[in-house]
Amino acid sequence: NVAPYTGMVMFGGRRGTQVSRLRRTIYLVCGAVACALGLIGIVVPVLPTTPLLLLAAFLFSRSSERLNAWLMGTKAYRMYVVPFKESGGIPLGRKLGILGISYGVMGISAVLVRRWYVWAILGAVAVFLLWLMLVRIPTISKEEDNRAKAAAAKEVAET
Repeated sequence: NVAPYTGMVMFGGRRGTQVSRLRRTIYLVCGAVACALGLIGIVVPVLPTTPLLLLAAFLFSRSSERLNAWLMGTKAYRMYVVPFKESGGIPLGRKLGILGISYGVMGISAVLVRRWYVWAILGAVAVFLLWLMLVRIPTISKEEDNRAKAAAAKEVAET
């Protein structure tokens, strides 16, 4: 069964179904990768756990209700994402730590890979990360962060 004028093979006679399934599959695979990297980020300080788990939740919400529900029920999600969502920001000390580790890794990469285009990419990422930390993500007090973490820990303990 071929769609007229496009040459695309249609499954079930509807092109929208084919595109929707493909999009859901792409979201699912990308969500699984983001989730795996986020979980690895719990023990590897270079990988940002919270943003990766947030990305996984976004992608799973568009591809699989079951996986989205599973992710939101994990201890990792409740310990890392819920406090961020409840407090709405990151404490200054943690922001500086994120910038320090990220810039350190980027600096090592720049020294090891001496190519102008790698430096350009790293520079763009560095500027974006700085903008993200200083402008886009609100800075909260340590007390606000502790309250959000305590609430999340209490929720984890109750389940």
